[in-house]
Amino acid sequence: MSGWNTDGIPDQSGRVAVVTGANSGLGYVAARELARKGARVVLACRSEVRGRGAVERLQGEVPGVAVELARLDLGDQGSVREFADRFSYDRLDLLVNNAGVMALPYGTTADGFETQFGVNHLGHFALTGLLLPALLATPGARVVTVSSEMHALSNIDIDDLNSERRYRRWIAYGRSKTANLLFTHELARRLAAHGADVVAAAAHPGYAATNLQGTAPRMEGRRLAGRVMALGNKLFAQSAETGALPILYAATAPNVRPDSFTGPSFMMWRGSPAPSWRASWTLNDTMGQRLWAASEQLTGVSYDRLKG
Repeated sequence: MSGWNTDGIPDQSGRVAVVTGANSGLGYVAARELARKGARVVLACRSEVRGRGAVERLQGEVPGVAVELARLDLGDQGSVREFADRFSYDRLDLLVNNAGVMALPYGTTADGFETQFGVNHLGHFALTGLLLPALLATPGARVVTVSSEMHALSNIDIDDLNSERRYRRWIAYGRSKTANLLFTHELARRLAAHGADVVAAAAHPGYAATNLQGTAPRMEGRRLAGRVMALGNKLFAQSAETGALPILYAATAPNVRPDSFTGPSFMMWRGSPAPSWRASWTLNDTMGQRLWAASEQLTGVSYDRLKG
């Protein structure tokens, strides 16, 4: 794994991939590199305008690639279902659950869920469940869910998943990223129990310079905070190109283990892909099962083929 880069991505010809949040940052880089290696990539984006711009940019950078745009708003369960209904392929080799929001002021999704929990976890939980038949029909398929080293800020509160009692933006973000890891843990367990030839793994980019850091300051008109975030990105962060490497490794490298967590090699912050530390609570079977049951109830998406 040491020194791994995009040259190590195997040929992806004939494979179908879906990357959420692919219009910019990590998602764009992941989609581009998968397409460069021959995959047919669906860019799942909330904004059709930005999504079309990403498709044009990608085709300009790598002429002849097979990419297409599909609208997906992870903060709207109806949009998630529409995306799955429109998915026209009978196979899905790779689902990259990448899109997310970070440290936003309190808000709710179209369905009334706290925004970070609703987008980062519940949106991807529902999407994966609805696309499960295509994943199970594809030998060697993978689900890669993007978490964060910031999951270490907090375990989930199973009795207050939507932060209704008290909202602290960074704690809520950490909980949503813990939920990503618990989801991966429980999905991997269920896939193994049913003998499914699908690998569920997780990854994180460390500290990568994307537009994620500046979203909350822009929403609130906090110009100074926005400048601080931009300066931090410039001085300390690695590029989106490098930050995407752990995601691409988890998505394509041979022998990636189920429920593995891949991140940057240097202090979980920057560098080439390496096995990453994760908090012990993200490996708790009981909590994973309780979150799974709550997520099925909240979204109405039941993983019937992976019951038990």
